[in-house]
This record gives sequence, C-alpha cells and structure tokens, in this order.
Amino acid sequence: MGALRGVVALDGPSGTGKTTVARTLADRLSAGYLDTGAMYRVVTLAVLRAGVDPAAADAVAEVAARISYEIGTDPSAPRMLLDGEEVSALIRGPEITHAVSPVSAVPKVREFLVAEQRRIIEGVLGTVGGVVVEGRDIGTVVTPDAPLKVFLTASAEIRAARRSAQDSAAGRQSTVDDARASVDRRDKLDSSRIASPLRAAEDAVEVDTSELSIDQVIVALSELACRRGLLDECSKAAK
Repeated sequence: MGALRGVVALDGPSGTGKTTVARTLADRLSAGYLDTGAMYRVVTLAVLRAGVDPAAADAVAEVAARISYEIGTDPSAPRMLLDGEEVSALIRGPEITHAVSPVSAVPKVREFLVAEQRRIIEGVLGTVGGVVVEGRDIGTVVTPDAPLKVFLTASAEIRAARRSAQDSAAGRQSTVDDARASVDRRDKLDSSRIASPLRAAEDAVEVDTSELSIDQVIVALSELACRRGLLDECSKAAK
C-alpha cells in the first residue's frame, strides 16, 4: 500500500476501536503514532499522586506545568513515562479513567498539551514522514489542516460491550451495564466541556465501526488515505 505521508487525524468517543485502529493503521503504513489521550491520562495520574482534586483547575494546571513526561511514537511499542517511570499500564486503570475528563477539561492543561502534541507531530513528520494521531479534538483543534480527518462511531451497546471486554481482559471486574454507564458519563463530560469539546470536524469522514472488524476499518481508512494522495505507492500509480 505504501508509506503514509502527512497526518491522519482520528477522533471519536471511547469504545469505537480508536486506539487499536490508530496503532494498526500507523504500523501498516510505516507511520508514527500519537495517542493524545495518554498525555491527558499521565497528567491525571500526576494530579492524583499529588493529592490534587481533579476539579481544581488552577492546582491541576500547576501539576501539568511541572511534571516531566515522555511519550513514544512507535506504533508497535508506544510507551508513556512520568518522571522517568514507565506508566503505560497504570494510566489505563479505572481510577484514571474516572478522573481524566475533569482534568482534560481544564483549559490551561489543554493549551499546554496541544502545543506539545503539535511539536511532537512536527517532529515525527520531519523524521518519519507520516503520523496517525488519535484523540477527541485532533481534527478540530490539534491538526485542523490534516488532509484526512476521520471520526469513528459505534452504537452505545457495542461500545459498552467492547469496554466491558477490555476491562475483563485486563483483569478488572466490569459488567456491560457498568461499562455503559461509564461510556455515557465520559461522552457527556467530553462533549459538554467548554474547552475543545468532543465533536466531528466539519470535513471529517464518519466511519461507523459497529459491524466492522478491525481489518475492515483499516482497509477503509487505507483506501481513504490512498484517494487523498497520502500514500507513496498510490501517488506513484496515479501519475
């Protein structure tokens, strides 16, 4: 199919397969990968460790400004470091999931991390040439000029079932009803926040993953990238 050249902005709510799709697509297209949600999660971990209320905006912003972190952009082995500690598994725990929405709603935190995300994206483009970026405000805020913006969706029932299965696989007890409540809560918080609410960019392509396998989604997105002229071999074939 060829290597990706440029940015694919991948947005959508939890349970749509966003992370798996983004990592797999980046790997298959020899591109970099950036999970912006992980950056908000690591700030959330630092906030909780500091004993700060996630709803205390000024205190949360202070924590975000002073921590040291590093995020990997290799899709085959993404990692997240907080003050030199590997925290990739820790930031996926239920405590972080519950607290990340109020932390990510703090305008100063979003301003700081969006600037960092843009810096990382430029660095990957300069070295690798292409990057798949996932999150909830990529096409609308972080990379509004991305040549391909995709907004993944899925039915609430499917998303809850997927989240429950993920929790079970990770050794966490979770019923589908529990997962549905968590998904609904996160959707409401993310879509109603003042700073960069969750929404599809006007020029985003919406892809419903409810009845699609990961491979089917990857094929669909690869074809979109090809038609946009973002893949080496497709570009050569078109000449």
